[in-house]
Amino acid sequence: MKPKLFESLQTQGRQFSEQRQAYEQLRQKVEHPFLKRYVQMGVKEGLFSDVVGALGRMHDTLVQSAWPELIGRNIITVRPTTETMERFPLDVGAVAYKYAEGAVTRLSGKKVSTVDIYTDQLAESSDEWTREYLEDATWNVMDNAIEKIGLALGQNETEKILALYAGIAAGDLASGAELAGGGAVLSWSGLLKLHHAVRSENWRPNILAVNEMQLHQLLNDDKFVHAQYLPSGQTDLEQGAVTSVLGMKVQPSTLVPNGTAYAIDTRVASVMLLRRDVTTEDWEDVKSGKYGVRATTRFGIGVLRSNAVARMTNIKTTLT
Repeated sequence: MKPKLFESLQTQGRQFSEQRQAYEQLRQKVEHPFLKRYVQMGVKEGLFSDVVGALGRMHDTLVQSAWPELIGRNIITVRPTTETMERFPLDVGAVAYKYAEGAVTRLSGKKVSTVDIYTDQLAESSDEWTREYLEDATWNVMDNAIEKIGLALGQNETEKILALYAGIAAGDLASGAELAGGGAVLSWSGLLKLHHAVRSENWRPNILAVNEMQLHQLLNDDKFVHAQYLPSGQTDLEQGAVTSVLGMKVQPSTLVPNGTAYAIDTRVASVMLLRRDVTTEDWEDVKSGKYGVRATTRFGIGVLRSNAVARMTNIKTTLT
């Protein structure tokens, strides 16, 4: 063996040995049961495992559960705030008054109205586990728990935002009424009705919120799959998705009621005020041998311009 190669291998061996000693010392210093388990498993399974493909982390052997698409913050304007209440003045157009012949036309603004939105909604989710569960788990318990409670909060937010749009009175929607789906599948014609309803109020819809069933009804429409039609350019057949149509970004989720579709101009339709964004805290109860994490968020939501929302109901709830 060449001298320089031998010296290089010797140096690498010493560095690896020193690194291993450092991790062993860290493992001994850790007192918190969860962190001790984390370090032990991370060192054992990640750094010094003989298993091919060890990547310096614990092996994830947990089969994930299914979650709906959490589209909540994609279908509403989100703004941070430090106030318990925010007041939004709603601008109005000017009014022209015509006087007698030969006189000038005077322009006068209408009285500005306001909408108050309170950040009084609190959402909370938590998870806990025992020391025995932690000792037996071969996956990262903390990361998995934080991911689950984060998804739970996201689902709660999406449900509340959809309930906000569902609660708008039919007479206050774009075009002054709900659009009738007629018991037919959602098609290019239905999308034109939704888009036109918002445009007729001089707003410009940028979001189309639909159930997964309505998305697949569109994928079953020739105009979204055949290359000779322009809408097909926004269809990703490999992913089974329609990205956008008529300037509206398509947001599908099973949380949207099957048979209902929304066209929304999120710039003016509504707002979500975040007083406290998602915050996580860990806790432990040594007496009972339990550990856990808790996540909370504090926010408020409200409608600003209800006529920037078009809602279509009575769409067919099956594929064909």
